[in-house]
Amino acid sequence: MKAKILIVEDEPAIQELLAFNVTQAGFLAFCAEDGDKAWQQIRDNLPDLILLDWMLPGISGVMLAKQLRADAHTKDIPIIMLTARGEERDKVQGLESGADDYVTKPFSPRELMARIRAILRRHAPQMPDETVTVGALELSPSTHRVTAKGITVELGPTEFRLLHFFMTHTERVYSRMQLLDQVWGTQVFVEERTVDVHIRRLRAALEASKMDNLVQTVRGSGYRFSLN
Repeated sequence: MKAKILIVEDEPAIQELLAFNVTQAGFLAFCAEDGDKAWQQIRDNLPDLILLDWMLPGISGVMLAKQLRADAHTKDIPIIMLTARGEERDKVQGLESGADDYVTKPFSPRELMARIRAILRRHAPQMPDETVTVGALELSPSTHRVTAKGITVELGPTEFRLLHFFMTHTERVYSRMQLLDQVWGTQVFVEERTVDVHIRRLRAALEASKMDNLVQTVRGSGYRFSLN
């Protein structure tokens, strides 16, 4: 899945250049020219990283970065600050506002893309490579394969992460909100009922092996993964 990059820049020529380079690098680019439009884009297309200009009309990039860090849904989104201010005290202020990196204009697009990739690698959630086995169910993160009683189980990426979490956290009951935090992450704007949809898909995928009953509904509490 392509990473989504939000470009918050009010200069049309620079915004266009950034969007072009981001797209050429294999990412999805979304643009906003001020703080209000940035928040709208965040609500519509929660980004994996934000390129944030210091000087914006209305609220400054520094203030916007502080707002992003103060919001539970956006506090972990990586931010690269873009600015013409190159003095050390300005860099310190930008980083203290919550930015993960600081790039001074004019910048090398190639260097900027390298920094984007480096930060995305650091923030990417890591799933252990070890194969997980529960009863006759086996899941391999490294090959993205699941077998149930020897039958290959085809899963989408979300169902795969959900099953991996269940298999590594058996017997305990998890609420929908807890599953959203653990499987989807805290940087999501989705309804709790979204969990129910993916639970149904996971059960449907396990039906052929008659192992769908491992995913149990605990009325009024949430879901549990159990062999009992």
